[in-house]
Amino acid sequence: MDVGGTKVAAGAVDECGTIVATTYRDTPADDVLRIENAIVAAVGELTSKYDVEAVGIGAAGFIDAHRSTVMFAPNLAWRDEPLQASLQRRLRLPVVIENDANAAAWAEVRFGAGRGADHVETVTVGTVIGGGIVVNGQLLRGQFGAAAEIGHLTIIPDGRRCGCGLRGCWEQYASGRALVREAHELLRASPEGAGHLVRLAEGRPENITGEMITQAAAAGDAAALRCFEVVGMWLGRGLSGLAAILDPALFVIGGGVSAAGEVLRAPASAAFAASLTGRGHRPIAEVRLAELGAEAGLVGAADLARHSS
Repeated sequence: MDVGGTKVAAGAVDECGTIVATTYRDTPADDVLRIENAIVAAVGELTSKYDVEAVGIGAAGFIDAHRSTVMFAPNLAWRDEPLQASLQRRLRLPVVIENDANAAAWAEVRFGAGRGADHVETVTVGTVIGGGIVVNGQLLRGQFGAAAEIGHLTIIPDGRRCGCGLRGCWEQYASGRALVREAHELLRASPEGAGHLVRLAEGRPENITGEMITQAAAAGDAAALRCFEVVGMWLGRGLSGLAAILDPALFVIGGGVSAAGEVLRAPASAAFAASLTGRGHRPIAEVRLAELGAEAGLVGAADLARHSS
């Protein structure tokens, strides 16, 4: 399952990582019991049709090291919520709780772009930035379970204010929100070079979305392409910082913004190589696009639950 601030997605997933059925519910984000009821209802729908052996929950929040308690979920009502125990009691099945970005990262390593690699850093570029780190074939969770919150690495001291309460976080410069902000700034400075993008927004720059920017870039809109160059540059610089610490063999770029493909990956890869410490005297990790798309969280959560049960 993938539990986000607006949607509860559930899927029956086989041992090969193939989703054989899905079901969805709206997330009653401000009510702990109603969130749990939505999860139970979705699982019940699938268990009525399939032989389910375990349940994996990918949750957008901080999960404790035992993968049982949601310590904090910024867009949900969970605060120190003992979700595993409660769901196991109601579902009568083994349950594993995992951070949603960790689950997606695991899916890419097992079944997607990271297959065959033991040291992989997955970066999910969506509205914000998330990530998952696999070292020696194992997810790196940290002492307290909160590792890989990479979107909140400080990339510009005292820079743009972030929703986490700090300033200058990476996701303020290399996320979907940053992409839209860049478009607004470019349109204010030079609207004549963004005809296609302005038409998509029906002449109202404030209506521009990340999907519009992606569509305009695919059509060759100069302003949209420039937005991806800037965001890709910041993304690549952040990757070089991660490489200095983790030295992965591979970076996998996922999340909604990665749907833009090469217009994001290419500038990110170039900026990564240009800002990598010791460049010219060390191997350079490959930067790949994720393969599993929005289904990665479901697949990863299921696989982690299967091998923990």
